[in-house]
Amino acid sequence: MSNRLFNLAFIFIAVIHISACSSVNTVKHAEVNHVSNTAQVSDVVGITEAHLHPSYWQGRTGHSKVIMNEEAISQFNRQLFNNSSLVIDPLSMDDNLPKQLVLSLIDQISAVPSSKRYYRDGTQLQQNHFDVYLANLNKANVKENYTTQWGLVVKRSSLRTFPTTDRVFNSGMDTDLDRFQETGVFPGEAVAIIHESADKQWLLVRNYNYLAWVPKHAIAVGSKQEISEFVQQKQFIVVTGDKVFTNYVPNNNDISEVQLDMGVKLPLMSHADLKGQLYGQNPFASHVVKLPIRNKQGQLTFSLALIARSQDVNIGYLAFTKENIIKQAFKFLGERYGWGHDYNARDCTGFVGEIYKTFGILMPRNSGQQGKGRYGFNKDFDKSSSNAEKLAALSQLEVGDLIYIPGHVVMFLGYEQGKPYVIHDVKGLAYFDANNQYYRGTLNGVSVTPLLPLQLSKSTSYLDRIYNIKRIRN
Repeated sequence: MSNRLFNLAFIFIAVIHISACSSVNTVKHAEVNHVSNTAQVSDVVGITEAHLHPSYWQGRTGHSKVIMNEEAISQFNRQLFNNSSLVIDPLSMDDNLPKQLVLSLIDQISAVPSSKRYYRDGTQLQQNHFDVYLANLNKANVKENYTTQWGLVVKRSSLRTFPTTDRVFNSGMDTDLDRFQETGVFPGEAVAIIHESADKQWLLVRNYNYLAWVPKHAIAVGSKQEISEFVQQKQFIVVTGDKVFTNYVPNNNDISEVQLDMGVKLPLMSHADLKGQLYGQNPFASHVVKLPIRNKQGQLTFSLALIARSQDVNIGYLAFTKENIIKQAFKFLGERYGWGHDYNARDCTGFVGEIYKTFGILMPRNSGQQGKGRYGFNKDFDKSSSNAEKLAALSQLEVGDLIYIPGHVVMFLGYEQGKPYVIHDVKGLAYFDANNQYYRGTLNGVSVTPLLPLQLSKSTSYLDRIYNIKRIRN
């Protein structure tokens, strides 16, 4: 069936488009009108109010069955770490790194882009601009043999292409997409510290799935042993809300109202030795966790912190079920899109990754790395694959399956009248309307949509560009 015929056949079910999460579109914002608690009127046709509630998708046969138990998930992660260089245990890096390796790692992340870049005021970056960033890489002071240091992240922060907070954009000048922004790191994550910038304000670090520059104040330096003991603690809580916060503590910013994003894991401590109070509060109605702290010298210390039991956390990982996949995904519904974890939010792969982290499942960072990674069960397509083949594969989707097109990933929710619906974190909106007119708008956040009608352009659909369907199993 041709793509145009396919789209026309399904106009009646809300022919919509969402541009790939990494694409840059100049879009107009369409008005959204809410008419009642039972009707949903917007430019995102095919969506009713019911579709925006997790319960609509959860209560189906088999959704409460455990997909992989704790041991199976551990095996899944071990296989991923063994078979992919993109996901590593940072504590497994060599204690001593030769100069050439350090230089190659710096060059790996901090290369001058081949495409033009611009500041917000429209100034195009020239070589003299990049020379400032290149000088701060401090390559001239890389030692012949570098002793690796280790650290824990103490607060959510950005990983950057260069050691700078300057925001730069491509020729489309979409200022939502800072091209120096790579990803985010979160409290409690272990990192290998590889190098320091010339201004001594940035560290080149490797966490479990990325290498980039992080502000020095976000990292506390400690011994490999104490960090290993921290991350391997048997009793722990996992943040299962989109964001939770430690309890307020007067005059102690290190532990007061610290933001913890979905998937953050912290050791859970006993109330036994607290003698009825902690920071002037009785801890009985809170969880007591061990929080990494950076002292004035930049060294790692630990402090107890409280997380109220009303906060959305779980003792241990969540059971890996379809019901819980849906529940976790909807906790981000409506959150603004954040390229590379910018805007205190996340992008399409960050969205997927944080959901799966609540089950203890880890993945590579970027969509291409995920989609082309040989973990889980993969249904691959190439240029010779027909849309009929892809439709046949889509008819076998299960909740939580990940569908990859270049630069984007969507998560399958369920079928509506035999058609697949998905949830994803995405920028643009476009579709052929009932009059077969091509419409472009915006979503710019976590959204529920039908899958089949999605267009990347007037001539190319999502269906055309699907190259992998991945099921997370061992």
